[in-house]
Amino acid sequence: MKILVTGGAGYIGGAVASLLAEQGHRGVVFDNLSHGRRELLPAGVEFVEGELADRPSLESLFISAKLQGRPFDAVLHFAALIEAGESMARPEIYFRNNTASTLSLLEAMLAHGPRRLVFSSTAAVYGEPESLPIQEDARLLPTNPYGESKLLVEHMLDWFNRIHGLRYASLRYFNVAGAAEGPGGVARGEAHEPESHLIPLVLDVALGRRPSIRIYGADYPTPDGTCIRDYIHVSDLADAHLLALDALETRDRVILNLGNGQGFSVREVIESARHVTGHPIPAEIHPRRPGDAAVLVASSERAIRELGWKPRYTQLDEIIRTAWIWHQKRYA
Repeated sequence: MKILVTGGAGYIGGAVASLLAEQGHRGVVFDNLSHGRRELLPAGVEFVEGELADRPSLESLFISAKLQGRPFDAVLHFAALIEAGESMARPEIYFRNNTASTLSLLEAMLAHGPRRLVFSSTAAVYGEPESLPIQEDARLLPTNPYGESKLLVEHMLDWFNRIHGLRYASLRYFNVAGAAEGPGGVARGEAHEPESHLIPLVLDVALGRRPSIRIYGADYPTPDGTCIRDYIHVSDLADAHLLALDALETRDRVILNLGNGQGFSVREVIESARHVTGHPIPAEIHPRRPGDAAVLVASSERAIRELGWKPRYTQLDEIIRTAWIWHQKRYA
């Protein structure tokens, strides 16, 4: 297939673009490079630099593909801002970048493009869960603008499916981590500027790039007082995206959680990193951050059952070990 991958130069989108190439599909990456890195794209993957909000550029891309006799078969949509904490300070940029820009993409697809889309959603659409593990039919009540910006896209997709026949998969995933190997052995790990995700921050401490790791809140209603999250390996996540795309051959809509079904606290992540790296990793307690839920753990039984998805990395030490190997190479 020929597939447009928005945000395909980023951490998750890049892993999926690499998997597409590995499986013989033709991926075209569309990215503004605000957070992505072009040099990590596998050889042979076409790259187009642009903004999602620029609807004429998107339409031109779809029209050009048609004129060349090879229109796009589907879109995998990863382009988004992802920092929940930042969204609490600057909600306007999240609604503009994540919600309004996605509307530009959907309008371009309706005018000239394919009728299949796999959307990178988030567990943040649930907010504080009423029961655990979280099922797909749980109440949707985000606690931050990031989650709300993604939920608004899900609402748009529902209406576009009903009215325009757009087939879509909305994949609500949890904390993505680890490093994947792509074609030619090109490693792809998690690195943001500035970094805000727990596992790469912890590994930065082990590498001596930071003096300590900050724990934001040690008074949550959890066994050790710190937030609990569900960590999924980026390679397992990439597999699920391609399976969801296949499912849209016969289904109108697919809404699934993607996680490993286990919750690990911030303290447990730090302890696992100490075990994997052999470094002490000092920790400091700081006040809670606004918008952070106490516990987010997925039930992925539906994805396993409906997609035939089989996660390969289920242990926290395994996930962190792949990230640690990549981080060591990156800063060697």
